[in-house]
Amino acid sequence: MLRIVIAEDAVLLRAGLVELLTRGGHQVIAAVGDAAGLAAAVDADRPDVVVTDVRMPPDFHDEGLRAALDLRERHRGLPVLVLSQYVATPYATRLLGADEVQPAGLGYLLKDRVGDVADFLDALRRVAAGETVIDPEVVRVLLRRQSGDRPLTRLTPREREVLALMAEGLNNQALAQRLTITEASVVKHCGNIFMKLDLDPTEGNRRVLAVLAHLRSE
Repeated sequence: MLRIVIAEDAVLLRAGLVELLTRGGHQVIAAVGDAAGLAAAVDADRPDVVVTDVRMPPDFHDEGLRAALDLRERHRGLPVLVLSQYVATPYATRLLGADEVQPAGLGYLLKDRVGDVADFLDALRRVAAGETVIDPEVVRVLLRRQSGDRPLTRLTPREREVLALMAEGLNNQALAQRLTITEASVVKHCGNIFMKLDLDPTEGNRRVLAVLAHLRSE
């Protein structure tokens, strides 16, 4: 069971999330409608994970995101799952690229593309466990924007495909099943990605760093 704080200004969606998560066996310790309420709830009783919108009152710009970033500063390693209405890649870049020391425990999903409750609950569980989960549509937009002599241009089409699935949080076994290849092939592709992105072979969190590499090269 996860202890969760929800920040969502739309009343019906907020109530729906509370119901969904409660039915999923989790405990929603606070459900608020603005960034100030989010900060107060987390400071009062740190949850296992935060689920927040990006745009919230009063200006509906990036209040939720800024609150999440501030909370990550005050509560090191606080897992945050952002639910956004838009493919706002600058928001994803700011969230996932803000913490180079602890870049894990973060997620960025699009509301309209969460079509399966089980998948959403699994993504939430993985974020709470310290993994990074990014909506594949956000990844596709980022990859399309790559141009010039940037690290991602060194990757083959298959390696870019592997990286995109890696950004979704898939492990080697799941990658192999999705691409209908062997796990050995996945390991080889991942090794090539890490090498081409100049990632230190001794760094244990290279999968997350690979994802951040293409977010930062936007």
